[in-house]
Amino acid sequence: MSSALEKAACVAERVDLKDFNRGAKIPYGVEIAAVCSAMNEFVDFLAFLNGQLHSKKLVRLETMLMPANFSSMVGEFMGAGIPKYCKTIAKNQYHNGHPDMIPLGKYPGDSIQHCDKGIEIKGSRYLRGWQGHNAEDAWLMVFCFDSSRPVDASKSVSPKPFRFLQVVGAQLKKSDWTFSGRSATSRRTITASVNGGGYEKMIANWIYKAPTLGQHVDLGVRDED
Repeated sequence: MSSALEKAACVAERVDLKDFNRGAKIPYGVEIAAVCSAMNEFVDFLAFLNGQLHSKKLVRLETMLMPANFSSMVGEFMGAGIPKYCKTIAKNQYHNGHPDMIPLGKYPGDSIQHCDKGIEIKGSRYLRGWQGHNAEDAWLMVFCFDSSRPVDASKSVSPKPFRFLQVVGAQLKKSDWTFSGRSATSRRTITASVNGGGYEKMIANWIYKAPTLGQHVDLGVRDED
């Protein structure tokens, strides 16, 4: 693949506050400006890291990591980044604790294994059908993005910069999730997916939409595969 195209793809696209929904409802005092700042912090981090990798003739991070791992990294970065710009919420310090962000100071050490107060975060390459390991009541925020994948080189897919496509969020109930099956040959862990009713709640409370959202093309490979 052309080195020039790879170099250009290292420059991830920043988001603009004007593309955020000022009417979006986010609980626990989280404001869209904090979300915007955290997203741009990730974009800058990825651009810097990919620039350094490219200078060493190494592949970009999103084409190095398995898709599920990269999606998880996007979500984890948001869960750690938003509290830096919002003084009413904290990253849940409990290992694999749920949800990812909890009200600041509500629990000792801002650490709790499981509670119903806070915001669960997910990064996904998909605009719907978001998956999780459990069907449960939770305020869910999903950061949808587009980026290159490890399989692109074998399919002659041109390099493309990382970009956020949309952010949506809503309070979901267990009934808003449906457990997904798997084929006889799949080794994927059985998961639950946000169903149509849950999707409508999420999309009705959109937080960010990229101006180029309509240009997104789904490659049709699940993040979890």
